[in-house]
Amino acid sequence: MTQRRLGFLLAASLAVLLLAIWVVNRQSSAGSSEAGKAVLPGLENALNSVTEVRITGAGGVHTTIEKGARRWLVRERGYPADLGKLRQLLIELGNLKVVERKTRLAQNYPILGVQRVTSAKASGKRIDVVTPGKTWSLIVGDTANDNDCYVRVVGHKQSLLASPLVRVAAKPARWVRPIILDLGSKRIRSIVERPARGWRFSIARAKASQADFTVQGIPPGRKLDGAGAADAMAGALSDLRLEGLRKAASVPKGAPPSQALFRTFDGLQVDLTGYKLGKAGKHYIEVLARGSGKQAAAEAARINARVQGWAYRIAGYRYRQIFQPLSGLLAPLAHPRH
Repeated sequence: MTQRRLGFLLAASLAVLLLAIWVVNRQSSAGSSEAGKAVLPGLENALNSVTEVRITGAGGVHTTIEKGARRWLVRERGYPADLGKLRQLLIELGNLKVVERKTRLAQNYPILGVQRVTSAKASGKRIDVVTPGKTWSLIVGDTANDNDCYVRVVGHKQSLLASPLVRVAAKPARWVRPIILDLGSKRIRSIVERPARGWRFSIARAKASQADFTVQGIPPGRKLDGAGAADAMAGALSDLRLEGLRKAASVPKGAPPSQALFRTFDGLQVDLTGYKLGKAGKHYIEVLARGSGKQAAAEAARINARVQGWAYRIAGYRYRQIFQPLSGLLAPLAHPRH
C-alpha cells in the first residue's frame, strides 16, 4: 500500500468519526428545555417500595438483588447484599436529571454506550428497578466526565446526558455484603493458633488495657522479637472483607487446613479454618461462632446466620495475619561465630 493511499484511508476514517460525533452533538442542541427534568419520573418518591433491582450487562452477565422477608439478597449467590452500595445506586437513579438530549439514531448508540445490552460489544448496563406498581428500566452507558453519564430509558429512542454520574457493575460478586467479620482489637482476649505445619501456640492477655499479649508455646532457646510482637494479631478480624466466596465443602485434598480460635472478653468465640486452593494458592476461610452469655450467644447466632455454609476468599496478607506463624513472632536465631 502506498503512503498516499494510506493517508487517504486514515483521513476517510477520521471524517467518518467526526461526522458521527457531529450528528450526536447536533441532535442534543434541541433538548436544552428538558435540562433538570427527572430521567426516571416518580422513582425518587418510590424508593422505599422497591422490591427488586436487576442489573444486566453484555454476554448475559447479570445480578438480581431482591428484598427478602428479613434482608436483601443477591439471588445468584443466595447471600446478603451490600446495602450501602444498593442504597447509593437507588438514590443516584432517583436523583438522575437530564443535562441535555443526545442522539435518537440507533446506529449512533454505541458511541455513547447506550445500545441494547444483548449486543456482545455493549459497554453499558441495563438496570430494572421493580416496585409493586411499576418497573423503571434504564440503560446506563459511558461516562461523559466526572459528574455525568450517557443514559437511555428502555423503550425510548432518545438518549440523554444525565447527572449524577452512575457507575454500576453487573457481576454478582460486586454486590454481596463485603464484610465477613468486624471484631475490634480491644475485644480480643486470646488467640489459639493450630497451623497446618509448624508450632502450635497461643497468645492471651488478662484485660483489654494490658499493653502486650503473653505468648505461650515458644520453643526452647527462642524468644519473641520484642514485647509487642503478637499485638497486631488482635486486629486480624477487624473489618475483615471478602474478595470472593464459594459454597463450603470438605477441605480439598492437598490443602491441609490451619485453625485459629479467637476469644473475646465478652464471651464470643470465633473458630476459623483456613486453606489455600488452586495453582495460584488463593486463600479461603470458613467461620463458626459460639457465645457464652446471652449477648454473646445472640451475636454468634447473627454471625452464623450469615456465614454458615460459605467459604470466603480473602486477601493473602489478611490470611497471614489470622494464621500467623510463630516464626513470624520470634527473634532471628543468632549465628555462631567461627
